[in-house]
Amino acid sequence: MNLHTLHVAALAGALLTALPAAGADYVTVPAGSFTSVLSGGSSANAPVPVAAFALRAAPVTNGEFIAFTARNPEWRRGEAPAIFADASYLHELDAAPAAAGQPVTSVSWFAAQAYCAAEGGRLPTWYEWEYVAAADATRADARRDPAWRAAILSWYSQAASMSRPAVGGKANFYGARDMHGLIWEWVDDFNALLVSADSRTQGDPEQLQFCGAGAISLQDRENYAILMRIALLSSLNGADTTNNLGFRCARNLTKEQP
Repeated sequence: MNLHTLHVAALAGALLTALPAAGADYVTVPAGSFTSVLSGGSSANAPVPVAAFALRAAPVTNGEFIAFTARNPEWRRGEAPAIFADASYLHELDAAPAAAGQPVTSVSWFAAQAYCAAEGGRLPTWYEWEYVAAADATRADARRDPAWRAAILSWYSQAASMSRPAVGGKANFYGARDMHGLIWEWVDDFNALLVSADSRTQGDPEQLQFCGAGAISLQDRENYAILMRIALLSSLNGADTTNNLGFRCARNLTKEQP
């Protein structure tokens, strides 16, 4: 995360009215390791370790976010400073009566972080999100299954204007729901994913920069759905919003938790 984003994030935190942790449904994700699409360099196939953490079972809904803005009016549409939210922020809540159970979208990264902080959490990192998103209903890592990949890709062929269902799809191996097929999701370190616009046409492995640490190669090019998410997130700024972009929160586990 660059210094500018850290500075603005600190300002956003100052706007937040502290709230007690809400009773949202979180699932415990055990520690493990997996091969991320963001592995590269001299250890291109090295597994990425992921510490145990807790993740919201489903994305944050319209109803939950409206309740948050009622308690924190500085995050209502028209109230959040432009440095934290663009002109389209929460516009879908104004355009039509919002279904409380649908996932909230058109939310900026700053607003998502503020919501999660109010709930006693944070946004998940990319590795945490990718780790849980690799699972299907019975396997911790289903990414080598062509049928599983095809089912996920079928969502991308749907018209963006199609009405979204409420959250609460079938739980995956970890108990998380709607990791695919409903919305895109913010991650904490979204601005560390820098993908070249023409990377798919290069003969060499696609090069990225990850937190300024150096070049990394995109792996597993068949996992197109995940690569599309990286491309989207890497194109955004923290104040940006889109009609299909929402979020879910994560929490660190205390030493007393398994």
